[in-house]
Amino acid sequence: MNARQFSLCFPFAMGGPDVTASFRENPEDFQVVETLDFEFSGEGEHQCFYIEKTGQNTRWVAGLLAEALGVEEAAVGYCGLKDRRAITRQWFSVHMPGGRDLTVPQLPSLEGCEILKMARHHKKLRRGNHAGNHFRIRLRQVDGERQLLVSRLAAIAAEGVPNYFGEQRFGREAGNLYEAEKLMYQRSADRSQRRKKTRKGVGKGGLYLSAARSYLFNLVLAERIAQHNWNTCLGDEVMPTGPLWGRGRTQVPEQVRELELRILSDWQDWCHGLEFSGLSQERRQLVLHPQNFEWDWQTSEHEECVDLELSFFLPPGCFATSVLREVANLQQSWAVAE
Repeated sequence: MNARQFSLCFPFAMGGPDVTASFRENPEDFQVVETLDFEFSGEGEHQCFYIEKTGQNTRWVAGLLAEALGVEEAAVGYCGLKDRRAITRQWFSVHMPGGRDLTVPQLPSLEGCEILKMARHHKKLRRGNHAGNHFRIRLRQVDGERQLLVSRLAAIAAEGVPNYFGEQRFGREAGNLYEAEKLMYQRSADRSQRRKKTRKGVGKGGLYLSAARSYLFNLVLAERIAQHNWNTCLGDEVMPTGPLWGRGRTQVPEQVRELELRILSDWQDWCHGLEFSGLSQERRQLVLHPQNFEWDWQTSEHEECVDLELSFFLPPGCFATSVLREVANLQQSWAVAE
């Protein structure tokens, strides 16, 4: 197996930013509030908890909830993964047959967490069930020409940004992609074993497959940025989209299909591996439009610099870091990890 190298240096829509900023000096600098687009039924076997967590990731809190309430971790549901290096608010559901309600003294004590609300619902929360996430982010010690940055912010508000999957999808130092490469090789070497595993798509294997199809999407988006057509329709496209590779075909113009096959010509082993993985091919928009995009200048602790506070809303599956990378060159104080 020839070892591939995975570059995560994808092109910018407007060229590299002209300013630098410090990012995530503390959890308060990155705040996320999950928004649902439905009301809880008020009855049923699922107890729902609205939890504010600081410095904890979603999977860890789900495990703590399961342990505290004496259920299997599979009984805990949530709409999406929220970053550990942040203050986040999101809903969790716990399947508790019998409909018994928890009293305040029975609430689990979770490290770094506070339960803000409770509700009953008739079904489990699942990935993508939410309307999206509202972000409030503080970039500290912004260094550079302010007017250039204001023009850039206005362009982001008006035109959007490339809808890249964020680096956290690929793991520390792209580790998930190297694991995906091993997985593809193993399944290619043993077709029967690959077929036996096609319907699993869960656990670590599912994580690596998700990283693989996300990387292929980013490669297509990067090339369309290079061709200056990432935010314009080709052929009969209704809107610019890219592939989330898997089995089957979606309705896209022949011009788009041929372009994507050329871009991914060196990745056909991955394409075939994803087709046999049990995943169905889907499409994802190339352009991400942050909703209610606002910014405000704040006084910095350093006299020669200012801080910038950003506020915006993103739909499920979209990454705030894909917006931030177009704003400034970020110097992260916390290590990148999902």
